[in-house]
Amino acid sequence: MIKEKMHRILEDVKNGVVEVDMALDSLKNMPYEDLGFAKVDHHREMRKGFPEVIFCQGKTTSQIVEIIKIMYDNSRTILATRASPEAHQAVRALFDEAVYSELGRTIVISQGEKLPLKGNVLVMTAGTADLPVAEEAAVTAETMGNHVRRCYDVGVAGIHRLFDNLDMIRWAHVIIVVAGMEGALASVVGGLAVQPVIAVPTSIGYGASFNGLAALLCMLNSCASGVSVVNIDNGYGAAAMANAITQMIAGLER
Repeated sequence: MIKEKMHRILEDVKNGVVEVDMALDSLKNMPYEDLGFAKVDHHREMRKGFPEVIFCQGKTTSQIVEIIKIMYDNSRTILATRASPEAHQAVRALFDEAVYSELGRTIVISQGEKLPLKGNVLVMTAGTADLPVAEEAAVTAETMGNHVRRCYDVGVAGIHRLFDNLDMIRWAHVIIVVAGMEGALASVVGGLAVQPVIAVPTSIGYGASFNGLAALLCMLNSCASGVSVVNIDNGYGAAAMANAITQMIAGLER
């Protein structure tokens, strides 16, 4: 939307419809807007293909609401992660189209034209306890314009459950594997799949899992090729990487 707005302004200047000073006034807040406590990056969409995402953890409810107001006025799709129910209630009071995932802790406000669907992203988990991180990834990938399928609770403790879902693995362009404990599922999927696998270690596990460090190290040391790893519990980061891959695939196919 920002790219289209800039294009219209420049065309209007070229055609003499808008004076240069008026165009400058319209553009002055477009690189970023300084709210004092935050600088909203209006050009993120132009650089990355999707607007700036709001990380709510550590922000006050009023700060979250103010950032969303600014982004909403620019007619863009809004995604907020790590959002509490209280933050959602405050946002919903102003924008009743806000959709909240209690499990994934995401808020989505869809605006403007729907993004063209780019690719197929499969989100898998080792266990049910990994679902909050997986849902953050799934909602993010969907909001960024991807077909998303979910394949949950298929960890190595019952590996036959995974083998019953090989068709879903073959369907995907990118696979996100979310696992805690020892994080072995990423290596198993990496050994089965030709597609890139993005592994997400979670902080789920008993004491020696060290809040996800054991899974992180296991995934980093995977002998399966084509497996990359993001930070512990970073479902958003995995989905953003998956979206970058599908965006590239869509560009090559055009």
